[in-house]
Amino acid sequence: MSERGSADAEGVRLQKVLANAGVASRRVAEDLIVAGRVRVNGETVTELGSRIHPETDLVDVDGTAVQLDQSKRYVMLNKPTGVVSSMRDDRGRPDLRQYAKDWDERLYNVGRLDADTSGLLVLTNDGGLAHVLAHPSFGVTKVYIAKVEGRVTPQTVARLTRGVELEDGPIAADKARLLDTSGDTSLVELTLHSGRNRIVRRMLAEVGHPVLELVRRQFGPLHLGSLAAGRVRELTTVERGALLTLARRGVDEAPPEEQENE
Repeated sequence: MSERGSADAEGVRLQKVLANAGVASRRVAEDLIVAGRVRVNGETVTELGSRIHPETDLVDVDGTAVQLDQSKRYVMLNKPTGVVSSMRDDRGRPDLRQYAKDWDERLYNVGRLDADTSGLLVLTNDGGLAHVLAHPSFGVTKVYIAKVEGRVTPQTVARLTRGVELEDGPIAADKARLLDTSGDTSLVELTLHSGRNRIVRRMLAEVGHPVLELVRRQFGPLHLGSLAAGRVRELTTVERGALLTLARRGVDEAPPEEQENE
């Protein structure tokens, strides 16, 4: 790549590519290159005359991937309850089409949240990224906050991280903590990377605390933040970089995709 970059007249100057991608101004991009903070296809590039092919080359700055393919869209949705995680529901229930209508690209949801669960859902037309995010073999964590029946004890929280036995095998939360107890209900935060069907609800029911409300607050490096229920927004440059970095680490072929449904 480096030989082509310095000798081949084709391609686009690296600093221009970085500026067009919104990483920095062209002058700052030049400083990043000279400082050895930019890699192309895994190789550090320090020559300002280097040219690349944005359609095929992979660029990262300080280890964070840069989105060069501007045809890809990455959208965050705070899915409300009552909406099914499908772009077209054959039973006529409210689906995700209403949240994708403002984009010309054909977007798809990454994984699923059941109709009674709200929270962070990613919509994209990037199939490779979707595969890495959705498949449990890549270990992408999700963080949920559940309002449950009863007063959860520290012993129950410890049991969730030690593991419980379900009908389809044992499962343990990566992390669990009690956020609040009020009256006859509690708030519990669970971190999981499992993609098994309705796993959060089943785990909490198994320890004697059926879920009353469930929301996903985090998906990999993405945080729901203050995005209101039913609202969508495109990911920021920083968020896209974090997701693409995650996807590039999972380039090896994984087993057939197992979609989640919490």
